[in-house]
Amino acid sequence: MVYLTRQEHFNAAHKLYNPGWSKEKNEEVFGMCANENWHGHNYDLYVTIKGEPDADTGFLMDVKKLKDIIKEQVIVKVDHKNLNLDVDFMQGKMCSTENLSIGIWQQIEPHLPPNVMLHCIKLYETPRIYVEYFGN
Repeated sequence: MVYLTRQEHFNAAHKLYNPGWSKEKNEEVFGMCANENWHGHNYDLYVTIKGEPDADTGFLMDVKKLKDIIKEQVIVKVDHKNLNLDVDFMQGKMCSTENLSIGIWQQIEPHLPPNVMLHCIKLYETPRIYVEYFGN
């Protein structure tokens, strides 16, 4: 089994706010992340796929095609966007990094070739905080 990782970067704004709670409860739980004027992150995204290399090319997958899938299915939807308002696959969800990583997985997985499996989404919110998601 070979693992191949593609790194991408995007910038996005969001806020953590549960509409079923009071403003005070949101501020107690989410702190500054509940700021009504939003806040932003410079995200680093690592998409890792796995499988066996093709006998003819030696590639697990053409990395240009992987790059295109990530850009078309994720980056154009999230880069310089408000995750709470602008991103279709985050509608109705708490815009945590955990939920964002699950949403990114769901955007990429259906577009991979049949011989390639999505192994991991690693999403850095800050240099010190990241989420890894390995599917269901």
